[in-house]
Amino acid sequence: MALFATIPNATRTLRVLARLLSYPDEATRAHLDEMSTALSSEAALSATRLAEVQALMNAIASTSPLEVEAEYVELFDRGRATSLHLFEHVHGDSRDRGPAMVDLLQSYERAGLYLAPHELPDYLPVVLEFASTQPPREARALLAEIAHLLNALFAALRKRHGAYASVIGALIELAGEEQQAVNLGPDEALDASWEEPPVFGGCSVLGQARPGQERTIPQAIPQPIHIVRKTSASEGVQA
Repeated sequence: MALFATIPNATRTLRVLARLLSYPDEATRAHLDEMSTALSSEAALSATRLAEVQALMNAIASTSPLEVEAEYVELFDRGRATSLHLFEHVHGDSRDRGPAMVDLLQSYERAGLYLAPHELPDYLPVVLEFASTQPPREARALLAEIAHLLNALFAALRKRHGAYASVIGALIELAGEEQQAVNLGPDEALDASWEEPPVFGGCSVLGQARPGQERTIPQAIPQPIHIVRKTSASEGVQA
């Protein structure tokens, strides 16, 4: 009789990795010790991956805040290849991006995850917070669905010698996938307007948090997002 490998519970690990991929503000730096403890106690990552992520946290803790913040902005906000907005890699500036955003936002709301007005649903830390609310098997399935994007992001970060590649490598491991070589073309600078797609201009979505209200994650109903793997020259996203 075949035995199925146990999928580890990675709830806290996913939330820590989401926080590490967010802007390294004072609040994030103040909780690095707690984040390290959470990763170690949950033991969802291999020893090698855990050591790599720990090295990143140590670097953040031992470097001046201004330098850490400047490095983050330079790494993630200066080119499409390292963008943490997943639809930037899938749709770019095409018209498909707006409807995909709406569909993804609706998937979150059905699961009880409500975003503040300034947050975009395709931001990787937000996707990871959603995954952290799902049962282990569904969380892994979601990560596996975006593994091709994670591999491309990992390769781009390695190319730019970014220590944050350790976080993406950890996500690929949690997806049950292996890193794959990705051929990267010349990086393209992000347009000044990409952060605020026109479809969200003045958009008020029922159920979103009120201005100033922190995002809350009530008990979620398993509702995995389906991000279609690339099968041809084009990619799509379904909710």
